Amino acid sequence: MTSSQVDQLRDGNDAARAADSEGGEGYQRGLGSRQIQMIAIGGAIGTGLFLGAGKGISKAGPSLILAYAVAGLVIFLIMRALGELLMYRPVSGSFSEYAREFIGPFAGFVTGWTYWLFWVVTGITEVTAAAAYMTYWFDIPQWVSALIFTIVLYGANLISVKLFGELEFWFSMVKVTAIIGMILICAGILTVGFSDAGRTASVSHLWSDGGFFPHGVGNTLMTLQMVMFAFLAVELVGVTAGESKDPEKVLPKAINTVPWRIAVFYVGALIMILSVVPWTEFHPGVSPFVAAFQKMGLSLGAGIVNFVVLTAALSSCNSGMYSTGRMLRDLALNGQGPKFFTKLTRSGTPLAGTTFSAALMLVGVWINYQWPGKAFDYVVSFATISGMWAWIVILVCQIRYRSRADRGLLPRSEFRAPGAPYTSIFALLFILMVIVLMGIDKDARVSLYCAPLWAAILGVSYWVLRRRNPEAAAFRKR
Repeated sequence: MTSSQVDQLRDGNDAARAADSEGGEGYQRGLGSRQIQMIAIGGAIGTGLFLGAGKGISKAGPSLILAYAVAGLVIFLIMRALGELLMYRPVSGSFSEYAREFIGPFAGFVTGWTYWLFWVVTGITEVTAAAAYMTYWFDIPQWVSALIFTIVLYGANLISVKLFGELEFWFSMVKVTAIIGMILICAGILTVGFSDAGRTASVSHLWSDGGFFPHGVGNTLMTLQMVMFAFLAVELVGVTAGESKDPEKVLPKAINTVPWRIAVFYVGALIMILSVVPWTEFHPGVSPFVAAFQKMGLSLGAGIVNFVVLTAALSSCNSGMYSTGRMLRDLALNGQGPKFFTKLTRSGTPLAGTTFSAALMLVGVWINYQWPGKAFDYVVSFATISGMWAWIVILVCQIRYRSRADRGLLPRSEFRAPGAPYTSIFALLFILMVIVLMGIDKDARVSLYCAPLWAAILGVSYWVLRRRNPEAAAFRKR
């Protein structure tokens, strides 16, 4: 490709962006910088940290901190790879769009539907967690709470994208403020020594109670499934690209905040909690944040934190409903989904896709009714493998894009991933290692059993699609 052809392609991309900013995809560009920033921050703070960390602490002890730090580095590499693609072409439904362009139409089909399924399952996960948090105050069946929350969040997603962004901004603000407040309280206990935990609080808890790896390095590795689940949803900023006011400026800022978000909200928070309360005091199924305040003798603080983690779970589920509607519409616009998913309300909301997804999330109510004790573990394992597929696609697409851009076949992105393609290959190998570990873990293995079934469903569906609409299965080069 000549330099003039590259310039023409760049001009075409610029023209597409300009058209999109005026409603080319039909969405309203109502998400501003502060909203995107807080959506990016809040998307990484959810059930995996507040509820899942309890199981991780009991299994790995203080070494869970290292697991979060290493996995966090990989997440940053994935986000920078996504950022490079977004600056090349910021579009709604970015994962499936990039898969169509750099891998093929079948990959776009699989990615779009798998990411949609991921958010449906994640919505079930978050509603499950929210229902579990409600038992802190009320002795009611989990399925009742799950049903109420699903209906309320569905109603909240019928608003305009601007109002959605504003609500998510304040949801995320509550979560961020609470974690920072908890860190400051723990710091006060360690330095001043107030509360019941002040007499025994010490940083030495990180290594004195059986060592930093009390159950061995193997058990720490086995927690990576839970750790990676905690980071699922950080890629949501890619879905918001089609509704961001200034994606070229806003999205890189949001992506570059990933390292300090992980350092503060995951690594920093766990260091403080495990320094104040020995890791042996935490148990699976109980939020370590709530348990920490109870051990400190601050019952009011435990109630406040329980409210915050309830907000976190509902916020994440709300984001899931937002994402599913957009992914279904992207599939429909490309002929890979039912046409009625393309319709938008006057406020720019994909009503049909959101309604369909919310209806399926009601399956979570049934799961809570059938297995209230095991529901969280079941949905977490399946959400992890489906969510990691999106990360794999992002990395593969970035590697292929970088190769073409370096050869002058495509315009270079203004936000290049550092160290790529080697860093992207490293991240891919890390994800594959986690998948292998999931196969070894009998509790997580159920997701690997479900994956071939889902692949078979997609394969048959795509075969039918090709027969009915050959154009939707045609490879499109840009």
